[in-house]
Amino acid sequence: MSESTTSPRRHRVVIVGGGFGGLETAKALKGAPVDICLIDQRNHHIFQPLLYQVATASLATSEIAWPIRSIFRDRRDITTILGRVVGVSTQGRSVFLEDGTAVPYDTLVLATGARHAYFGHDEWEPFAPGLKTIEDATLIRRRILLAFERAEREQDPARRAALLTFVVVGGGPTGVELAGTIAELARTTLPKEFRHIDTTTSRTVLIEAGPRILSSYPDDLSDYAQTSLQQLGVEVELGRPVKDCSADGVVYGDRTLPAATIIWAAGVRASPAAEWLGAAADRAGRLQVLPDLTVPDHPEIFAIGDTVAIAGPDGKPVPGIAPAAKQAGTYVGRAIKARLARKAFPAFVYKHQGSLAQIGRSRAVIDFGWIKLRGWLAWWIWGIAHIYFLIGLRTRLSVALNWLWIHTFNQRSARLITQRDELGGSRRLK
Repeated sequence: MSESTTSPRRHRVVIVGGGFGGLETAKALKGAPVDICLIDQRNHHIFQPLLYQVATASLATSEIAWPIRSIFRDRRDITTILGRVVGVSTQGRSVFLEDGTAVPYDTLVLATGARHAYFGHDEWEPFAPGLKTIEDATLIRRRILLAFERAEREQDPARRAALLTFVVVGGGPTGVELAGTIAELARTTLPKEFRHIDTTTSRTVLIEAGPRILSSYPDDLSDYAQTSLQQLGVEVELGRPVKDCSADGVVYGDRTLPAATIIWAAGVRASPAAEWLGAAADRAGRLQVLPDLTVPDHPEIFAIGDTVAIAGPDGKPVPGIAPAAKQAGTYVGRAIKARLARKAFPAFVYKHQGSLAQIGRSRAVIDFGWIKLRGWLAWWIWGIAHIYFLIGLRTRLSVALNWLWIHTFNQRSARLITQRDELGGSRRLK
């Protein structure tokens, strides 16, 4: 009589978040004796560094986003779930989805990212959307393009001026890139396409509460970026925090600026991961983690990317940028492999690979630490670096050709007004 045998259950790894950190963790676990469940509330991975180019009509959504299932179609060890996580049971080792489903885990990786933060004024969000998702980008693109369309038909000079005023709040890399590209759109792409307005007279205003833009960059690169923006026609307002955002415009310092389009690039807040775990977090909601990126008292839970606050080798916080999330994801995947093999694994060490920001055509700044670059050379390196990290040859070629076309002919072909937006439409801009 033969004895039936049951193969031992494989180690279950649940990864929450399909961003840079989550994807790199899954990739690093290739070949490990684990079953992976990747959960995300969207079915696609976004190349966030180029999200602003979708918002400003330079690239199409399909050029910076890829279906997660497609990315891992050849990985039989990975199961993908489209769902929204609402809680975690550390005792039961389960992740709970919005529909009530419980997904069990042996090791949990939280790579849930962050959203824009309004410093206690969430009521501003309808009037000043941030930029973290494809939906955000298409909403902003719609508002920018609709502002020009409605200005074309507006008879009241004051209202027309407000429609042609674009405000970006926040002088970090995203704010700088948005402001520079909006100014170029108005001054080089659109002038010949409208008959009743002069798009070159539009105003792009960048508001930064601090004393300078790109505050994490060296002073000379920050100064170059400000000068370059001003040469593009961007008005840079420093040292005046925003006090109010509404359908009528923005109040900053002691000034009121009527504006139909406001974009928020001033701050971020982590996902509710710390709340799910009942764990310590900083003021921005970021989890406090140990040097091996595990949550205190929970060695089975890793947290990475914008979800966490951790110091780099120089004592400064690891920045919330794509390379940092990718490094952390690779580290966690290797750490899990080492743990399963009962091998020691060193603490996470972040290696800063440089900071890059585009300002406009042939204008960018790069800080590699050991060398600083600006101007057209920095712009070429910025472009090559971003193309390199895109997924797939077709996407790389498409983006490269798009940029070449924009650079040569000043034309942006992704100027589609899509998505219903009541605030940006009939009530806000009529």
